[in-house]
Amino acid sequence: MNKGELVDAVAEKTGLSKSVAADAVNAAFGAVIDALKKGDKAAFIGFGTFSVSKRAAREGRNPATGKTIKIPAKNVVKFKAGKGLTEAVN
Repeated sequence: MNKGELVDAVAEKTGLSKSVAADAVNAAFGAVIDALKKGDKAAFIGFGTFSVSKRAAREGRNPATGKTIKIPAKNVVKFKAGKGLTEAVN
């Protein structure tokens, strides 16, 4: 499922127009992104939790040349599926 398909599904299940559903989906994604930017977690009971983790700088290897390269530190987003989501999939 991509974002367009999600908008279509929200519009169909709620009876909203696609433009209003797109605004709602964009607002929800924006709220999650804003929380993660601040370093907060975004937890949805029964679905899962999004969090940010810091990855330290490290050295790696270029597989084509074998040369050592420096990989900079960065923040990565993690997702831990909730019990409800895990049970629904299984």
